[in-house]
Amino acid sequence: MRMGEGVEWGLHCCLTLAWLGDEEPVPTRRLATWFDLPPAYLHKRLQTLVRAGILSSTPGARGGFRLARPPESISLMDVVAAIEGKDDMFRCTEIRQRAQGREAPEREFRQPCGVATAMRRAELAWRRALAEQTVADLMAAAPPGAADRTRRHYGRMTG
Repeated sequence: MRMGEGVEWGLHCCLTLAWLGDEEPVPTRRLATWFDLPPAYLHKRLQTLVRAGILSSTPGARGGFRLARPPESISLMDVVAAIEGKDDMFRCTEIRQRAQGREAPEREFRQPCGVATAMRRAELAWRRALAEQTVADLMAAAPPGAADRTRRHYGRMTG
């Protein structure tokens, strides 16, 4: 399984916005410059987070993005699901019933196979682990000085 880079971008932007608070919205171009990312693509990822209720956006020349909820109420899974979608990562296509499997008795296929069961169990554990961690947890685990460095860069000394 591989997540797109948009997940990393979204999580880092949420962390940055959490450190900055909700005083003023932060324009996409400022976030893109801070992380050396393409502004147009980053803007699309951030709009996805707005549609999911994770960020709020303010249009116009002084517009930009803010967190829509407190950092402790935004899970990592919220961000992953917003950007990657909510579909299961593993999709069982029942290949065991093809070719030579067609000769097996029907009773063998009444329950999901061991592969599908194991993959579903692993995915649920992964989703649960991401759902248990929040943006506030990322803030707490960040290196000392990261929040202050971010605030200085954006000209905000509160927080």
